Amino acid sequence: MTAPTLMTEAPDVPSAPTSETPAKPFPLVRHSLILAGRSILKIRRTPEQLIDVTVQPIIFTVLFVYLFGGAISGSQHAYLQFVLPALMVQTVLFATLAIGVNLNTDMGKGVFDRFRSLPIPRAAPLVGAVLGDVVRFVTSIAVLLGFGYAIGFRVETNVLQALGACLLVLFFAFSLTWVSVFLGTTVRNSGTVQGIGFLVMFPLTFGSSMFVPTDTLPGWLQAWVKVNPITHLTEACRGLMLGGEILSPALQSIAWSVGIMAVFAPLAVRMYRSRT
Repeated sequence: MTAPTLMTEAPDVPSAPTSETPAKPFPLVRHSLILAGRSILKIRRTPEQLIDVTVQPIIFTVLFVYLFGGAISGSQHAYLQFVLPALMVQTVLFATLAIGVNLNTDMGKGVFDRFRSLPIPRAAPLVGAVLGDVVRFVTSIAVLLGFGYAIGFRVETNVLQALGACLLVLFFAFSLTWVSVFLGTTVRNSGTVQGIGFLVMFPLTFGSSMFVPTDTLPGWLQAWVKVNPITHLTEACRGLMLGGEILSPALQSIAWSVGIMAVFAPLAVRMYRSRT
């Protein structure tokens, strides 16, 4: 009679990773957020990068309200109420030009070539830089609203609608950032990026209802102003902050934002990949 054999189960041993092991989810999003944090940390170390989004809103407000307000509206306070939502749009849109200039400079120095040796998606440094720039936009809006409140501006709706106006501007600025990125990855020097950016930005901002009502303009100019996406964005912000029509201009602004992003984000990523 033989002794019974003692059967023991072998402990589970983790299998070695194979080529079929699934990758971690959303690597582009994960690495882009990490690199966005790097961009924010860079701003903390060199806060002078925020000079344009902190000083420029104050300069524009003083210039338009106290220099032109009385002549245009007859009352500086009335014009402050009218123009401050438009200045919020203008200052943030001008702030989108910086990323194109910075990317062009960094690419010329070979900064982005160093990312090629890292195990990250090729587009992650580009997307991370765009996400990090949102901090500059938020800073610009906060400075403008704070200064505007100090000199007498008041929201005539409610806090939630005012916050909606800020988010709408941020979303449009985020989409327009991809135009700046496309320019930064296409042209050969940073001066050209800035020059082309201003050539595009001035007709969009000053050729709109930002500073004067549309019905005071010549007929031929009204035709352009009425189809200008900045007009829709400005009118939506005024409606959200001061009262008035909201739905139509807000939907048109969102549609323009999505359309701009759908066209220029893939183009910018493609040009970035070809340059690096």
